[in-house]
Amino acid sequence: MLEIYNTLAREKQEFVPIVPGKVGLYVCGMTVYDYCHLGHARVMVVFDMAVKWLEASGYAVNYVRNITDIDDKIIRRAIENGESIGELTARFIEAMHEDASALGVAPPDHEPRATQYVEHMISMTNTLIAKGLAYPAPNGDVYYSVHDFEGYGRLSGKSLEDLRAGERVEVDPSKRDALDFVLWKSAKPGEPSWDSPWGKGRPGWHIECSAMSEELLGEHFDIHGGGQDLQFPHHENEIAQSEGAHGHKFVNYWMHNGFVRVDDEKMSKSLGNFFTVREVLEKFDAEVVRFFILRAHYRSPLNYSDQHLMDAKAALTRLYTALRRLEVLEVSDHSSCDNLDWDTQYAKRFRAAMDDDFNTPEAIAVLFDMATEANISNSVPLSIQLRKLGGVLGLLQRDPRQFLQGDSKQSQGMSAGQIDTLIQQRTDARKAKDFAESDRVRNELLQAGIILEDGPQGTTWRRA
Repeated sequence: MLEIYNTLAREKQEFVPIVPGKVGLYVCGMTVYDYCHLGHARVMVVFDMAVKWLEASGYAVNYVRNITDIDDKIIRRAIENGESIGELTARFIEAMHEDASALGVAPPDHEPRATQYVEHMISMTNTLIAKGLAYPAPNGDVYYSVHDFEGYGRLSGKSLEDLRAGERVEVDPSKRDALDFVLWKSAKPGEPSWDSPWGKGRPGWHIECSAMSEELLGEHFDIHGGGQDLQFPHHENEIAQSEGAHGHKFVNYWMHNGFVRVDDEKMSKSLGNFFTVREVLEKFDAEVVRFFILRAHYRSPLNYSDQHLMDAKAALTRLYTALRRLEVLEVSDHSSCDNLDWDTQYAKRFRAAMDDDFNTPEAIAVLFDMATEANISNSVPLSIQLRKLGGVLGLLQRDPRQFLQGDSKQSQGMSAGQIDTLIQQRTDARKAKDFAESDRVRNELLQAGIILEDGPQGTTWRRA
């Protein structure tokens, strides 16, 4: 049985869906005012992996990942750029989709945008006011009264007293309590706004996820996910809003992926170690980046460095090398994971790892054991099984030769045709017993990052 570490319970718990055979999953997505960074990449890849495993386990998953397309940062960036908010958000939504596709991330079943659900946010805010959990303030804003919601802080494990003592909160005379958070913001000149019972304005950030998840998954659903940085206050506030409005449990399992660090320091623009997905993909193959993310457990910190990405490339190359025997086979279904044989020793180990809170490092270790045996035994069925299990993680689905030979950026721009010509020169030299010339060609290729492998079928090559 699948066990998931539930942040709210602070322990692994057996996963029991609300409706047998079905899973409702909501993940907080991107605020679209800039290109996606490595933290966004981790969220996308981690929950894409989780969806793939849930589906491989026989569940029908309804996956919702929202887009925040209106907030203070978006408004400021649009003004700075001299473009409309619609133009800005459309451009970065398209860029986000391109990044996700490059990383092998499948689109969610629903991708709601905040601006499409403002009426639902107004309705929920009205409900909270009627229940005495929210109040219109003299400045035109509407605030949630955290003091009036019993249990506020249980997701983050902090009491109201702890939060007041430890959090920096803006002093606002319009609030009854410094910890109260905004549900509705009154309109400012030049900003987009909607009509509401409290005048023109726009929703606060937290209310959008409560409203959209309710509309698409219901008042009570299975799994809510996102980055660890959202645990407080965003997810804490979602619980207060949704449970306050409906009077019952909001989410059964809370999943949070760990932070991304760069050379053991927290990634931030102020430190100059902030990388977008696009910057990373200029240097490294997208599947290498996905593999790098999945080699770490989703709850652990992920430490990015060029060296770690190069190590990931070398490791993924080992797995693809074990698939080379599939290049010449006419096996109709060797890339599909639909008919996996889960009764084999390796598949059982793989399943046990993934059922243990999506333990991808251990699952990938199983793939390496399979690759080692496949290389020793030259077993085609084992190579096929390796490819299929890799597919469950969104890996190993490319033509092995394309992966092993496809990146010319680290080989001094040498094309496949140039490499083949030099290999033929070396072959001719060996036939003529001109071993000095043969060694010279091999060294020339090696210096260009090309590794030759001689075998019974001739010489093959891959990029280092």
